[in-house]
Amino acid sequence: MKLSPEDLRILHDEACAIARDAGELIASYAQQGFAVSYKEGGCSLASQVVTEVDHKSDELIIDRLQENMSRYDIGLLTEEREDDGSRFEKDYFWCIDPLDGTLAFTRSVAGYAVSIALVSKDGESQIGVVYDPLAEVMYSAVIGQGAWRNACAWQLPENESIDELTVPVDHSLDERADFSDIFASVRKWAKRQGYRDLRRIDDAGSVMSAIWVLDSGLGCYFKFPKAKQGGGSIWDFAATACIYKELEAHVTDSHGQALVLNPTDTTFMNEKGVLFSTDVNANALIQTLIDSHSEGET
Repeated sequence: MKLSPEDLRILHDEACAIARDAGELIASYAQQGFAVSYKEGGCSLASQVVTEVDHKSDELIIDRLQENMSRYDIGLLTEEREDDGSRFEKDYFWCIDPLDGTLAFTRSVAGYAVSIALVSKDGESQIGVVYDPLAEVMYSAVIGQGAWRNACAWQLPENESIDELTVPVDHSLDERADFSDIFASVRKWAKRQGYRDLRRIDDAGSVMSAIWVLDSGLGCYFKFPKAKQGGGSIWDFAATACIYKELEAHVTDSHGQALVLNPTDTTFMNEKGVLFSTDVNANALIQTLIDSHSEGET
């Protein structure tokens, strides 16, 4: 069944309420001790660390989504459960990361969030909801209906002067042998474009990395394609992809093509990579870097 704009807005509002409740649950554990374990999959510590809080948040979200999943015949994909294939059978599926940025959470630093997205079977985000429980900020969007920050209409700032270019650096990029060359190239390009400096952000998960680029107004967040599985999964990008599009920012794979959020053979996005940007000129730079550093993949 095709969801109407009214259906999407109803589901958006429900997802926001659920994300806030999950965020409050996460915040309640932030000052407590919690069990930490490690899972298989991916090739970095950030992709392997998991806590009991991830699972408790996952349980809360899925329990609360059950009613609308039945009402609208919606499938499900979540980081903490096995892919049941319903994303290929239903017209839409909820795509959930109950605690993105778990490593930041275990280190008690900013950079973690709840992420809930509704994605169509053809791989396009219809709804994106991100809740930052530390800052208590809700970011959301509905396809064709706009984006909101704490329920207020949100637009990217119009920068009267070029300031810093924000570039989040996650573990998969920082661990590359050619990272210093890549980052030096980005810094040189930023200087040539007239940016005062390059602002590097570390430690955040994929979701808040993309959100912080939007909050800064100028920046880019990218993951190179690579042969090994990893490089983030569908749930790392589904919610923010919708928000970027509704803000008329740029979201593509690392080759500048549409970011398809429902690959057939895996949940990982390593084959194509991702590129989020508020500066269209940065897209061309990153794509050039990807081409020139493809031999340096790890």
